[in-house]
Amino acid sequence: MHLIKTSDKEKLLVLNANSYFSDLSSKILSEIVQGMRLYRFEKNEAVFWEGDESSGLHMIRRGSVRLFKISPQGRELVVKVMGEGSTFNEVPVFDHQPNPVNVSAVEESEIWIIESETLRRCINQYPELAQSVIHNLCVNLRMLLGKVEELSFYQVTNRLARLINKLPEEQLQGKKEGRLTQDDLAARLGTVREVVARSLKELEKSGAIDVKRGQITIVDSDRLVEWT
Repeated sequence: MHLIKTSDKEKLLVLNANSYFSDLSSKILSEIVQGMRLYRFEKNEAVFWEGDESSGLHMIRRGSVRLFKISPQGRELVVKVMGEGSTFNEVPVFDHQPNPVNVSAVEESEIWIIESETLRRCINQYPELAQSVIHNLCVNLRMLLGKVEELSFYQVTNRLARLINKLPEEQLQGKKEGRLTQDDLAARLGTVREVVARSLKELEKSGAIDVKRGQITIVDSDRLVEWT
């Protein structure tokens, strides 16, 4: 992690473009700017660990990160992959509890961090910021409820078809360093590699996809959508 020097003007531009802060007055934004820093993280570097004290609200300026949990047996579950412009780790900022997930950089990334204490102080002073926080937390809650629904009601093959249908071509067929492995797919689906391998064969047998040398090609998009 490396601190990047930035100006207050640049920070204000970032805040004005973020859903948390875009409707706030310049007075509030000027206070938030004082607790805002930009950091660079290398590929696969940990941004923070579950259970540690929260360093603040994170906003991705460039790159992408993955939020994940690790089971007692060491199996990884990817909660979400987030890209440029995304905001994460709101919960511990406002409930004063440790980080609820692990986060690492998928690629070299630059991330803004707004100190927890700065945001808590501003929320106490400015109700409009509290309203914005509530709205964004509701958006995240709906996302997590959707995740629970998928894990509860859909078979792995259905969930895999949904994931393949959403992924960019680079992650399905790209170069090895940018292509998702079966272990990566399993982590995103909350299962294990062996189950993903069987599901890929099932989708391939149906004519929806073709799998060669670790690359996935969508052969029949309509058939794939049926699986979703």
